[in-house]
Amino acid sequence: MSDKKSIVRDAMRLTVITLVSGLLLGLVYQITLNPREAAAAKATNDAYKAVFEKADSFTPYKDFDSDKATALVKKAGYDNISITACVEADDKSGKSLGYVITVVTKSYGGNATFSMGVTNDGKMNGYKITDISDTPGLGMKSTEPSFMNQFKGIAVGKYTVTKSTPKDNEIQAISGATITSRAITNGVDAGFEYYKSIAGGED
Repeated sequence: MSDKKSIVRDAMRLTVITLVSGLLLGLVYQITLNPREAAAAKATNDAYKAVFEKADSFTPYKDFDSDKATALVKKAGYDNISITACVEADDKSGKSLGYVITVVTKSYGGNATFSMGVTNDGKMNGYKITDISDTPGLGMKSTEPSFMNQFKGIAVGKYTVTKSTPKDNEIQAISGATITSRAITNGVDAGFEYYKSIAGGED
């Protein structure tokens, strides 16, 4: 009989511990929610500013639909890429400078997320990676100027990766990180594809 009482008592203790732990976790989540959201918003705004330095404000593109945008780029052949956001970049007078498009592409270590800025005349200001899990010293070189600068000023179009000296519409691969190089380049191509659908940015 005492064994049964002991089992019941232990079960009640475990139940109480579980309930208290759940309540504490919920409380911690709520306490840290606003700071986390603020940090995420700052990181996003910093990425937008990095690819549109002259912009004073960023406004969500009114006709943006992530599902439709992703379906559009998948139809164009970019199966492992999603378009998750699009904002318009405006100067202090409210004049539109172009768009910032957020792309999620499949890279070596998993998904890589970056924002790319495209001007109204179809030129790329550059990109800013906000999330990547690639190998330090290799794939992470996609965040370094030596690779990133190749995208500055390129026109809307389709680009490929090469291991040798790049020609027109080619991007030189990061040594030892061809998969990452292709992931970013394909992501830029997909971003251009979406840009063309909203701004007529073809050459």
